[in-house]
Amino acid sequence: MSQPVKLPRWIDIGVIPALNILAALLVSALVILAVGEDPVKALEVMLYGAFGYDEAIGYTLYYTTNFIFTGLAVAIAFHAGLFNIGGEGQAYIGGLGVGLLILALDGWLPWYGLLPLAILAAALFGGAWAAVPGWLQAYRGSHIVITTIMFNFIASALMVHLMVNVLIKPGQMSPESREFAESAWLPQGHEIFAALGIDISRSPLNFSFLIALVAALLVTLFIWRTRWGYAIRTVGRNETAAIYAGIDPKKTVFWTMALSGALAGMVGINEIMGVQHKLLLNFTAGYGFTGIAVSLMGRNHPVGIVLASLLFGALYQGGAELDFEFEQITRDMVVVIQGLIILFSGALAYMFNPMVARLVGRLAAAKG
Repeated sequence: MSQPVKLPRWIDIGVIPALNILAALLVSALVILAVGEDPVKALEVMLYGAFGYDEAIGYTLYYTTNFIFTGLAVAIAFHAGLFNIGGEGQAYIGGLGVGLLILALDGWLPWYGLLPLAILAAALFGGAWAAVPGWLQAYRGSHIVITTIMFNFIASALMVHLMVNVLIKPGQMSPESREFAESAWLPQGHEIFAALGIDISRSPLNFSFLIALVAALLVTLFIWRTRWGYAIRTVGRNETAAIYAGIDPKKTVFWTMALSGALAGMVGINEIMGVQHKLLLNFTAGYGFTGIAVSLMGRNHPVGIVLASLLFGALYQGGAELDFEFEQITRDMVVVIQGLIILFSGALAYMFNPMVARLVGRLAAAKG
């Protein structure tokens, strides 16, 4: 990927991502036309499926929650110059920590007593899983991309072993743990709104959406308002300057990866404590990989990540509606559309920068 052209901040985080989305939608429209369907009608169905009624909004925000966590995880590593592709495995292991904690304590504590402990367990398990590749990168020179990919596979194999041989509920074939006590479940979105006197339909949306928004705020303050955040950004931009400033790049890389994994592990709060209410296989469903595109589209800033997460949440939920409404638009076709969004937001994220830079330069010259 070529180096991005320097642009005003508002163009880089606003105009360029909008152009990337527009380009992806135009190519998607050509694909839909090629299979004999109306792209305008498809867009209408997708938007209605994502935002047209309260249940759809609940599902969209449920997906958004996971993408916020994984997008923040990728972003904080990016600020240190690290490409963390291990969010999937870190989310998996974070969920394992949440599940083990609740299986041990759900008979003793209600959800509000378990939640702080579950957050700590998710952070410790996810952070520890990411810290090993961080240590290997910092002290042994192993490439972070390779090690985090490997750890995704190791996490998957570990979970299969545990669910099939250790944590499976006795007397059943499905590799799942027993269901948590209902008192350990996070409040659902419809329950929260009902307490406020608002009646909405049931959906997977739960209290963890608020936790994700708080996490985005805390990451913002951490990266741009603390000396640790300054150290991370300095190491990411110029390691030599960081050393000159008295910052230890090795320690910074190690702890940044641990923090990145801790954020990815928060997916376990939403999925295990908020939705599934049991430990099971494959609950991460690719959220860790999509978080890479979310972070790139959001320009590694929490505000942009929240907005990009909402977009991908809408794609996941609205895309499911396309599969139901159109004969020729199958689930595989929806995956193609999502892939195009990821392609233009990730690999081709800076494609429009030279064109926009030239346009900005001409406008500035005309005013001058």
